[in-house]
Amino acid sequence: MIRGADIVVKSLIEENAEFIFGYPGGAIMPVYDALYDYSDRIKHVLTRHEQGAIHAAQGYARVSGKVGVVLATSGPGATNLITGLADAQIDSTPLVCITGQVAAHLLGTDAFQETDVVGLSMPGTKWNIQVRRVEDIAPAIAKAFLIARSGRPGPVLVDITKNAQVEFGEYNYVPCLGVRSYRPYVKIDQSAVNAAAALIDAAEKPYVLFGQGVILAQAESELKAFLDKTGIPAASTLLGSGALSEEHPSYVGKLGMHGNYAPNLLTNQCDVLIAVGMRFDDRVTGDLKRYAKQAKVIHLELDPSEINKNVACTVAIQGDCKDSLALLTAAVKENSHESWMDRFRELEKEEKEAVVIHDLHATQGGLHMGEVIHIINKFKEDDAILVTDVGQHQMIAWRYFDYKTSRTQVTSGGLGTMGFALPAALGAQLHDYSKQVICVVGDGGIQMTIQELGTIMQTKAPVKVVLLNNNYLGMVRQWQQLFFDKRYSFTELENPDFIKIAEAYKIQARKVTEREDLEAAVAEMMLHQGPFFLEVVVEKEDNVFPMIATGCSVEEVRLS
Repeated sequence: MIRGADIVVKSLIEENAEFIFGYPGGAIMPVYDALYDYSDRIKHVLTRHEQGAIHAAQGYARVSGKVGVVLATSGPGATNLITGLADAQIDSTPLVCITGQVAAHLLGTDAFQETDVVGLSMPGTKWNIQVRRVEDIAPAIAKAFLIARSGRPGPVLVDITKNAQVEFGEYNYVPCLGVRSYRPYVKIDQSAVNAAAALIDAAEKPYVLFGQGVILAQAESELKAFLDKTGIPAASTLLGSGALSEEHPSYVGKLGMHGNYAPNLLTNQCDVLIAVGMRFDDRVTGDLKRYAKQAKVIHLELDPSEINKNVACTVAIQGDCKDSLALLTAAVKENSHESWMDRFRELEKEEKEAVVIHDLHATQGGLHMGEVIHIINKFKEDDAILVTDVGQHQMIAWRYFDYKTSRTQVTSGGLGTMGFALPAALGAQLHDYSKQVICVVGDGGIQMTIQELGTIMQTKAPVKVVLLNNNYLGMVRQWQQLFFDKRYSFTELENPDFIKIAEAYKIQARKVTEREDLEAAVAEMMLHQGPFFLEVVVEKEDNVFPMIATGCSVEEVRLS
């Protein structure tokens, strides 16, 4: 017979949880007391805010492929997780969040720090539950891990009342192998595979769009094999970046509002569109009424709710894309599409002349954001991990970072959460101290979670933080410039001395304002053994192009 709090910790150990990211408080204190006795078997990371804890767990989960674990108290501790839960839900990140709750007999009395976190978190979780009895703790945690990691991954929340944590019960952990009515995987329909193969074999201008589903299914080699056999041009979504090396001959660039020119424009010229593990987000499709209407659409997707949700498909292959890609590769004929591929390369040259030279090879004026990423590529290793916040710097870093391996792209995609990057980079680094983790942030987003520099200081995680500082909320300012007659309403920032802040957290720091100093500063940062903070002052009114404005078609992508 052991305390419920000990059952919580032992259950996490049984699930091979490596880290817990959290922040203690009254309603979760029994679990923290239990953790004291298990510090040699599971590591706890004390973040400076619960939102920092959940974003750190997301970063850890995204690079490791494991379930991130979060611990928080009731009331404000639990509500501070809501943004991260919503972020993890839309980006399919596996998390198990455990929150403390007031004792069962106090529920509904407005007790101190009582909040209905189950009700609040329901739309932002894959599953949630409140546990009020000690005997229900282990089964709930076992079920939580199964649901979080299986099928389309997502966040799960287990809310445990304080009485359940302090009561004694029998401990007998049984991993959950299945839940009635929960069917995360289905048998793939071979007739759908054959129908898709027939469309692909007959196509003159087929086109592959791949997303994070490839990474989640560990289907990178299957995607490569399919493209090697068919020679079809392939473009990635934001979260799909890294699933295919950018050096692969079929790779043609990135999709979306600030993606590449050719991949967006030619979406409306292909005759067969093959979507693999992506959900046709509005940032990819633009105006749905004018999206790929000329094409037959083949959708390889695990989650049935995504099929025909935004884009009607001709053939749907539901199932894990690791399996469906393998079946499809076996069914299609060997082919090449050189003249169709040439069209992508021609438009790529247009983008280079109109945009890339400006972004990467400027010789006059202030520093451009793209120059910084270009220099970072010179010093990074092939498996370096890029973690970005949300805004102009995110799009620029995504456009120019050289992705060669999978699970090297960590960002907030669907929710677009400012403040995500710094704690997420910490979580990514803690998974593997030997890998380079490069955290690119803007001066707006970093100030939302800047306190997590304290967690970096305490863990000594060698995160390389690159602040692209334009003294603006840059993405909003760009829209104000282009669509609101340069009425810069409340987007200019008066910023603190970031270098002094970093140094106050005992992190080595350097500031660059001149182009001739940039390369030496990046080299110093990348060679430094511990955490490093590099602030680069960039052009205030530098914009991100190409761009598809809201409400426009993908073929209305603009280069300036």
